Parts: sequence; C-alpha cells; structure tokens
Amino acid sequence: MSKGDDTRERILERAFRMASRDGLEGLSIGGLAESLAMSKSGLFAHFGSKEELQVEVLRAAARRFEDSVVRPAFRAPRGTPRIRHLLENWVRWANSPDSSGGCLFVTAAVELDDRAGRPRDFLVETQAQLNEALVRSARMAIEAGHFRKDLDCRQFAFELYGLLLGYHHAKRLFRDPRAEGALRTGFERLLADAAAPS
Repeated sequence: MSKGDDTRERILERAFRMASRDGLEGLSIGGLAESLAMSKSGLFAHFGSKEELQVEVLRAAARRFEDSVVRPAFRAPRGTPRIRHLLENWVRWANSPDSSGGCLFVTAAVELDDRAGRPRDFLVETQAQLNEALVRSARMAIEAGHFRKDLDCRQFAFELYGLLLGYHHAKRLFRDPRAEGALRTGFERLLADAAAPS
C-alpha cells in the first residue's frame, strides 16, 4: 500500500467513526482535517468535495459490512443457520464500538431518504443488495427444506429487515433495555411462521 493509499485509509477510518456518531451531514472537510492534524488542502486532495467524501465513507462502510456481516453468514450452512448468522452478525455490527452511533446505514437512510444525489444513490444500491441477500437466503432455506414452499421470500426479507430497523430504533432512540429481547422474540416468530411443516 502506498503512502497516499495509507493516508486515504486513515482518513476514511476517522470519517467512518465521525459519520457513525454525527451523521454524514456532520462530516466536514475542515472538522475531519482538524481531527487528523492535516491541512484542509491535503484532505481535499483525497476527496474533492463533501459529497465525494460521503460516498467514499459509505463505500468503505459497505466493504466493512460485507466482510463482517454478509460473508461470514454465507459461510454457514444454507437455510435457517445462515439466516441466524445474518441476524447475529448484524446485531454485532450495530453494536460495534467502532460505530458509536449505531449502524451508519440506518442513520444515513434517515438523512438521505428525501435528498437526491450520489450518496443517496449509493446507499439505495447497497441496501437493495442487502435485501436481495435476505431474499436469496429465504429461497435457499426453502430449497434446504427448512422453510415452507409457499413462503413469500420478499415478504420474509421485508419483515426481517423491519425487525432489524426496529431494534436499532428501540436501542438507540428509546434506549430500551428490552430491545434485543424483543428483536429475538420477533425473529423466532418470523422463523416459526416461515418453517416447513414437520
């Protein structure tokens, strides 16, 4: 890795932590440069605009999410075990000390849902990919004989995604100590409803 690449990675690491805490809109070239003891012009050389910085932070977060949530889950056996791993990995991701404000994608969705632009487009693309991974996992669970054959896999993915978002909201906004228990109760109900007849 070149010195320039190393510097860029250091910037993105700090920007990821700041965006998790303060949101993408809370990121500024000046604030980030100050926190890294860099000049604004030096940081600007890596990211020509705030929008470019936001996109690159989201891209770096997507790589992290893929490496820590999706890939490890897809190494688990197909079917219910894989879906359980997805849930567990996502909970670890949302509660990671690296993300003091919780899941960056959830906070970014609130900020960007009504704003046109490249950051929103990138976020929509990554969340659509996650949704497709959940749909695929449900289809594989049908093929493995774990889920019933008439299951609507898109509805399953929608409800699982909704449980994860609800958990994040309950834990972060309400600081509800029962949030994880509620998530797990809802998840078990969702699996029971999807289960193939014994």
